[in-house]
Amino acid sequence: MAILEVQNLTKKFGGLIANQDVSMSVEKNSITAVIGPNGAGKTTFFNMITGVYQPTSGTILLESEKLNGLKPHVVSQRGIARTFQNIRLFNEMSVLENVMVGMHTRLKAGLIGILFNLPTIRKEEIASEIEAYQLLEYVGLADFLNEKACNLSYGAQRRLEIARALAVSPKVLLLDEPAAGMNPKETKELTHLIKRMRDEFNLTIILIEHDMKLVMEISEQIFVLDHGEKIAEGRPEDIRNHPKVIEAYLGSGAVHAG
Repeated sequence: MAILEVQNLTKKFGGLIANQDVSMSVEKNSITAVIGPNGAGKTTFFNMITGVYQPTSGTILLESEKLNGLKPHVVSQRGIARTFQNIRLFNEMSVLENVMVGMHTRLKAGLIGILFNLPTIRKEEIASEIEAYQLLEYVGLADFLNEKACNLSYGAQRRLEIARALAVSPKVLLLDEPAAGMNPKETKELTHLIKRMRDEFNLTIILIEHDMKLVMEISEQIFVLDHGEKIAEGRPEDIRNHPKVIEAYLGSGAVHAG
């Protein structure tokens, strides 16, 4: 059963076509990868799904409901969370506070409740702190909850961004190059974390990633973009041996990789 459907999605920036007529169907509780060379339009594609960019044409459906025209915070409320290619944390805020920021779309506190410090608001705040701590524990950062985000290692910052995305309680989690800058040990830990998140949070996960070993190991379905167009889709074994993909991206040495 498909949870996310993208139909004939196109994005133009003036005379530049970033995505051209891209369609894909993502199964619920699957791990799907979107791969392709730099400049293939992968992040633009994520930006359209999350409401950062509005498509020039085409349709985005989450559980058969149209997302076109919705602002990013509304898309988040509907159940799509993401991380970014370039880490976007609040560097001067604590690790705990960064995760709590991810919960703001779910909290019921209104302006009046905050101004008058109503008991129900304080109760909600305590519950948020507990949940944030549990998410930090889940990604292995519980020992750093009061540390400033800027003081974390690169790999830890990546995990913090994932924890903040989980705080949205998403149905679909988009990970934009989550293994970028990680060493082999961190990448292996990330691989296990992604699998656990899918299973334990009942998530559908879509990732953009250049680490082909990770992609081939973790993905059940792969979509390949090149120059803004989808050139292939299928299971890892299909993509590994796809002539167009080898020519455009993987290279002949990747046929036996992973």
